[in-house]
Amino acid sequence: MSLEFSAESKERIAALLQKYPTKMAATLPVLWIAQEQFGWVSEDAVRLVAATLEVPESHVHGVATFYTMYNKKPVGRLHIQVCTNISCMLCGSDGTLEAFEKRCGLKAGQTNEDFTLQEVECLAACGTAPAVQINDKYYEPVQADDVPALVDRLLAETKEGA
Repeated sequence: MSLEFSAESKERIAALLQKYPTKMAATLPVLWIAQEQFGWVSEDAVRLVAATLEVPESHVHGVATFYTMYNKKPVGRLHIQVCTNISCMLCGSDGTLEAFEKRCGLKAGQTNEDFTLQEVECLAACGTAPAVQINDKYYEPVQADDVPALVDRLLAETKEGA
């Protein structure tokens, strides 16, 4: 296994395990910690989580592949998810998605160093549509005209924090 959790991640996992009745029950949050540290959930990350929790790799793999919140491939610095379900579509998400495609220079489903752009089925924010999730934060409502300034601001913030 080529990956190792950082000391900080190990501390977070130890504290987390105190809150669960079994190690297996902590699979989701430990996968989340792995994704935060490594940027995505690779097969090496699955093996590391399984070893850390002393559970079968097949269990961790099943959880990681079932939930869409886990990235199974590397993502750009800004992971942009645009909801195009009915409420968002009726409020203009098609235009919002097109604006992201234009600003980011890629189509939905593509990734480069700075961006991963995805069209998603539902972000559960119908009341403030169109909804967009960028990394771990929701932005709502996001109209096409909002996209260039939003992307520029977030890119600047991520470069400052790097």
